[in-house]
Formats: sequence, C-alpha cells, structure tokens
Amino acid sequence: MNTPDRIVADDAAATALLDRITLIDGHNDMPFVIWSDPDARGDVRLWDARKRHPETDTDIPRLRAGRVATQINTAFIPTMIAHPIRTRLEVIDVMLQLEQLYPDVFHPVLKPDDIAAAKKAGKIGQLKAVEGLVGVDRVGHLRLFHAMGIRLVTLCHNETLPFIDSATDKPGATPLSTFGAEIIAEMERLGLVIDMAHVSPAAQHAVMDVAKGPVIISHANARALCSHPRNAPDDVIRRIADKGGIVMPTFVPTFLEQVAYSKLLPVMDGMGKAKEGVDKAEYEAARKAAFAAFTKNGVELLIDHIEHMRNLVGIEGLGIGSDFYGGHNPPGLEDASCFPALFSALMRRGWKTGDLEKIAGDNFLRVWRAVWRDTPAMTA
Repeated sequence: MNTPDRIVADDAAATALLDRITLIDGHNDMPFVIWSDPDARGDVRLWDARKRHPETDTDIPRLRAGRVATQINTAFIPTMIAHPIRTRLEVIDVMLQLEQLYPDVFHPVLKPDDIAAAKKAGKIGQLKAVEGLVGVDRVGHLRLFHAMGIRLVTLCHNETLPFIDSATDKPGATPLSTFGAEIIAEMERLGLVIDMAHVSPAAQHAVMDVAKGPVIISHANARALCSHPRNAPDDVIRRIADKGGIVMPTFVPTFLEQVAYSKLLPVMDGMGKAKEGVDKAEYEAARKAAFAAFTKNGVELLIDHIEHMRNLVGIEGLGIGSDFYGGHNPPGLEDASCFPALFSALMRRGWKTGDLEKIAGDNFLRVWRAVWRDTPAMTA
C-alpha cells in the first residue's frame, strides 16, 4: 500500500488512514451483552444493533464510526454459570443472528482472506471467538465450536479451570494439565487461534512449552507499568513475540495505570477481583475513585503500554484488543467509536504509517495465517 510515512496528526487524518488500512479489534463481548440484556434476552432483532445504545459501548453506528474493519466478537460466559454448554450455544447464536439479520453490515470471517473480502465489500468482518472453556471436558467440543464458525479460543476467564490456571484465581494442581495439553494440540490441528488472555503466567509458559505455533494474548497490558495480575509480565511478552505471536493491549481501566489500580486494592482480593463481602455500592465508589486518580487520558495511558511493549519486542509483536464489555471505560476510550482518536494520538507521537498498519491488523492476520488450517485432517 503506497501511503506516506507520516501524516498530519488529527482525528480526520486518522479516520482517513483507517479507511485505507485494516483495523482488527481483538476482543469484544457485545454478544454476551445482548444475551444478558433483560429485554432482548439474546434476541438481536429486539436489541436492534442498528441503533445507538448509550447504555453500553458497542453497536453498528459506533463500529462504523470507529472504522473497525473486523471485530473479533466472543461468546463469553461466566465461569460459574449453570448449564455452560447450553448457555455458550445461546451466545454463539447471538453472533450468528448478527450475520443473518444484518447481512449488509456483518461479513462472516471464517478464513484469513475473509478479512480483506469484508473490507472490500464495505462490511464489518465478524471473527467469532469463545472465551473460557468452562464445561469443556473433551476435545470434541472444540471440533463442534470450529464447525459453528469459531476461529479463536480464549482458554479460561477469571477462574481456574480443571485443566488450566487463571491469572485471577488460586492455582490448581498444575498450571496446565495433560488434558490441557490435548486441548492445545487439538486447537492447533483445527487451526484455532490460541488466546492466553486471563491465563496465569506459569500456565502461559506451559502453553508455549507445548504449542508448536504462535499464540496470542487478545486483551492485556504490561505488568511492568500496572501490576494487575491480568497484565502480562515482560518475560511472557518476549516469549510470545519470539514464537511469532502478539499481545494486544487493552482498554480496561484497571489494567492501565498503577495509581488507579491501587485505589481498588482495598476492595479487591490478591487476585484482582472484588473481595467477598464487599457490597456493590462500596465497590462502585472505589471504581469512581480509581477513575478520578488517572494521571492521563486513557488514550495516552494505553499508548504508554503499547510503546513499552514495542520497545520490548518490536512492532511485530503487537495488536489492539479493546475488551469492550458494556462496563465502565476510561476517558478517551469510552466506546467503539474511539479508534480514530487512538490512532491520531499514535500519529502525534511520531508513529509511521507502516507501523500503524501492523498494529491495527496486519500482525494479527500474520499470526492467523500461520496457524490456519484449510481442511484439518484427523490423525489415526
């Protein structure tokens, strides 16, 4: 693509840049937001994704305004939910409804070339993912997910599972069990992207010990800048990059700044979750205090993490994963329309167009091409 190395930095120029290049957002929980909406209850027609939803952060108008070319939407479910497999299917169905009700907007992304096809057609690509393998007790479940169009799997969420340790829970008997290693092998056979967000550092290393190809973290920041247990230590970031993978810095406010995170410590346990017995009002008051403690705009804080990782491993090891989930978002990163402002700020810091292309989507696409399998073959 013939684009100048540097562009005048403002939101209009950043929007024009994003119109030319491909922005892939690594993580969004909109399907679960729709599923859990008390009125829609997973019926996308009732929720109406075409209208702006001020009560949350993602909808079609704001994805369009943010110039998102492909959105990685995830079928998240809470670890402790009843009937996890059934619930997971219901959230996957939300993603299928988005494609079927809005075929002029969402383009199913099932193979790497679909990302360019969606962009060319003027549509938003939807790459479907699963977050947290709660309820999965056989590798056959992965084959079913793959058949449903899932192309990325986040191994766990905030709780340790029988086969893998979470970063925000007590460890199990081993960071990655024998069954966990079988899951990694089956994911690689199917060509699923292995996402280690939420996984403990010890388990992240254990995954990389057995994975043959690159892996990613779809939404986490640098623990060197903010000590939240969900953030990635430098040694993990380096090893992911050394294997050809990427880490995708995220917008979650408590992952951005140490001062703000520290304001939450009185109401949080050592694993980064609300303490047992803390009521909602007390927790929300602490959250507001954390927001007030931000020393910079959320965009600038995020870029601090991005540039820390770039200095650590180079631009090839990075992407962007918002983790919009319908909750509280930091100033400047309020909703899915924020990406031009983020890229404008990167441009003001002197980022070149080629590097912006890589972090926006080219690096993720490179990883996906490396793990992609056109027709996964069963082994005897």
